[in-house]
Amino acid sequence: MFDRRTALLGMTGAMLAANPPAADARSAVTIDRVQGAGTGRRPLVVLLHGADGVTRRAQYQFAAQILAAQGYTVLFPHYFEVTGDRRASYSEIGSNYPVWRGGIGTVIDQVLEDPTIDASRLALVGISLGGALALSLAARDRRIKAVISYFGFRPGDLDEGRPQAPTLILHGDADRVVPVRNAAQIETLLRARGVPVETQIYPGEGHGFSHATQVDAATRSVAFLRRHLGA
Repeated sequence: MFDRRTALLGMTGAMLAANPPAADARSAVTIDRVQGAGTGRRPLVVLLHGADGVTRRAQYQFAAQILAAQGYTVLFPHYFEVTGDRRASYSEIGSNYPVWRGGIGTVIDQVLEDPTIDASRLALVGISLGGALALSLAARDRRIKAVISYFGFRPGDLDEGRPQAPTLILHGDADRVVPVRNAAQIETLLRARGVPVETQIYPGEGHGFSHATQVDAATRSVAFLRRHLGA
């Protein structure tokens, strides 16, 4: 059963961890980690923040704990560190995007060497900018087995890769930051490639969901991860 704290999964930037950050000695970025409950090698969920970076990190606290309680090890990379940023400058997203994508890819390479992680069960969950990055990464890395995009924009490089990971798209039809047509474009492209896609469009919701929608989106997200990763 999921309580109302699960709703934090649906908030812009609302996904990470109570644990203090720890820098991987081989990585260029800080990685927060919450170990999944249970024994044996655990499936992995990598959470990707939006343009606000980690400035609202306190709001991420319960969501990572809930995911970990479901059996997922949760990582939250501070991927803006590869460009020395705390927040995204909209004028520089285009030039920084491939650098951030590469930094996240390096994090994934490193963490999948961890013997406590089941490398065959990896999912990306991204918010806005993070949702776009999750889609881009999954189109290039066949180790990624599931993607959840919360109101992410359609990345320009999506059709350059070979997407295959089942994808859940969550978007509001009143989003003025990332218009809902992005969700339709992503779904159309992925379906044309034979990718399983689930899309939920929330009437009247903008860039960030209201409480009731947060609960619904969170419940859908956890169910989607369980179907595609197990626990």
